Amino acid sequence: MRPTIKFLFAGTVFSSAFLLFLVQPLISKSILPWFGGSAAVWATCMVFFQVVLLAGYAYADWITRHLEPRHQVNLHVALLVVSLVFLPIIPDPSWKPVGDEDPTLRILGLLASTIGLPYLLLSTTGPLIQAWVSRTLIGTHVYRFFSLSNLASLVALICYPFAVEPNAPLLLQARGWSAVFVLFVLLCSASAFYFLKHDSALLPNLQRQKIAPEGSRDPDIGDYLWWLGLAAMGSWLLLAITNHITQNIAAIPLLWLLPLTIYLLTFVLCFESDRWYVRSRFLLPTAALIVASAYGLQAGGLGYNIALAIPLYVLGLFCCCMFFHGELARMRPSPRYLTRFYLMLSLGGALGGISVGLVAPRVLPAYYELGIGYVLTAVLAVFLLRQRTLLAVSAGVLAVACGYFLFAQITGDFRDSRQVQRNFYGTLLSLDAHRNNPADDVRQLYHGSVKHGEQFLAAARRFEPTTYYGPSAGIGLALANTRALDKKVGLIGLGAGTLALYGKPGDRYRFYEINPQVIALAQSEFSFMRDSHAQIEIVLGDARLSLEKEPPQDFDVLAIDAFTGDSIPVHLITRQAIDVYRRHLASRGIMAFHVTNRFLRLAPMVQRLAADAGLYSVLIHDAPGNSALRNTDWVLVAQDKTVLAQTAFSSAASPTILAPEHTAWTDDFNNLFDVLK
Repeated sequence: MRPTIKFLFAGTVFSSAFLLFLVQPLISKSILPWFGGSAAVWATCMVFFQVVLLAGYAYADWITRHLEPRHQVNLHVALLVVSLVFLPIIPDPSWKPVGDEDPTLRILGLLASTIGLPYLLLSTTGPLIQAWVSRTLIGTHVYRFFSLSNLASLVALICYPFAVEPNAPLLLQARGWSAVFVLFVLLCSASAFYFLKHDSALLPNLQRQKIAPEGSRDPDIGDYLWWLGLAAMGSWLLLAITNHITQNIAAIPLLWLLPLTIYLLTFVLCFESDRWYVRSRFLLPTAALIVASAYGLQAGGLGYNIALAIPLYVLGLFCCCMFFHGELARMRPSPRYLTRFYLMLSLGGALGGISVGLVAPRVLPAYYELGIGYVLTAVLAVFLLRQRTLLAVSAGVLAVACGYFLFAQITGDFRDSRQVQRNFYGTLLSLDAHRNNPADDVRQLYHGSVKHGEQFLAAARRFEPTTYYGPSAGIGLALANTRALDKKVGLIGLGAGTLALYGKPGDRYRFYEINPQVIALAQSEFSFMRDSHAQIEIVLGDARLSLEKEPPQDFDVLAIDAFTGDSIPVHLITRQAIDVYRRHLASRGIMAFHVTNRFLRLAPMVQRLAADAGLYSVLIHDAPGNSALRNTDWVLVAQDKTVLAQTAFSSAASPTILAPEHTAWTDDFNNLFDVLK
């Protein structure tokens, strides 16, 4: 067949996979500020994408098995034409929440009405086009199109944060995506009509048998279970390792890109040809990396050392996924069962993702799914290698070793910790840290690898400020330089509740916290709020959404303390957010942005936003030289310039260089690369 036709099919597959991966961050980011900007929004979107992807694979399998070629083409082209009605993919503001209802169903409805049919059709393209190729371009290695599809996904994954997001607002992104989708519709329609014209089923039966042999035996239930299990374990380890390196090792922005890139790369290699995966070359290094990785998960082990752990777990993911996907490539059926094969891969990927993303946070007290994943990987290898006795026994020993290390990890966590709790927002840990001098012993609160507060255990020191909240830090100066009596203070982010210790009789401290487990631990494990002389109020939910619904609070100080981790809630640091805060600020009030972060330089962006809003700002860098206090950066913002001209402020202020080439963030346009250190 002419090379041009192969390029037609290849272009259709590439464009569909590229659009499929590009639309996920685009649409999720578009609706993020509407629903509080929490991780729950991303997770709900991912559930939608996985379910629709599975539905698309099921659709491709059904029509290729039950419809004649003419009906396949008519149905699919008709749906492609109807999908154009959804363009451009701009979310309708009428879907914004209006009350305290659970946003999950609202998000799913919004996604279905915005990108439902286009996303479904993009999901069908890979398996459907390959099924058509197998019946028109006889002799073509159709599984290379699956490799091409994953390559396109990888390109989209890299392009969005590095090329698309920094250079285009969301509205332009949506219109550009919609324009490319029209091109995809044309390519897919052309591929469909070519298939209809050249379908090998239309050839005489004898000729068809000569050029299109059926190939291997029909797959049985065992084959389906292997396809399902191998795909599920690849997805399981992808998410589990991503959680571990981003939550427990280093809160580095965009670090999640690395494991996902590795995962897609292994699909590209294994299905491009059989030369990349040779079982005998991968078994030993994979086993060694699994043992080292499982051992490293114990408390204080090498699995938490950033210099060693990130290379270890990323390389381990590569070898494990080469094993999973390489074995899948070895098991691929004849093209007759191609769509069923992809349906099982999609179902397995969804099951692995659901197990780690939705089930594990609700049934496991901490991040133990990675250790469990290593045990399951070794057990799977036992059955896969059962015909090679020595290898199967070795895999069994590996499973026992990983099980022992998992047991040691769990017992170590509960031996050294007072409380270990987990929910959708991550794992919280409280522990007592004992120093050489008992007077220096503290109780600490961690969210993953990020410390969220600590308190001295000695009764005489319970009222001493700690960590980021010393009297010479920006927040300490802000609280000291506003009115002395009946102070109204708003605080976005509770942590251990440390700032409550500054409360005096007549003051009102109003905390906004999205995680109910943080509230429970702050109240039970720490006494800052309980011992405070101020009136303490706690508002559960996303701070910005809560403030948008409330009447003006007339805060003397509003502290925005939510930027010390890797998952920056960007919707709390945009022009629209500044407008919300300003409505709740007293005329001589101060907004205090906590911008201490190892990897992000947020101070210039806050000052840019303040300047654009006609507000005044000053950066307070504090290096207290006290072991209980950390070096901190706070940006103080006020409507009245004289408020920031206090002697205490001016003596502590540091110059900040504004970056004129960086546009102030809005809900429609923001990018972490602007502020990476």
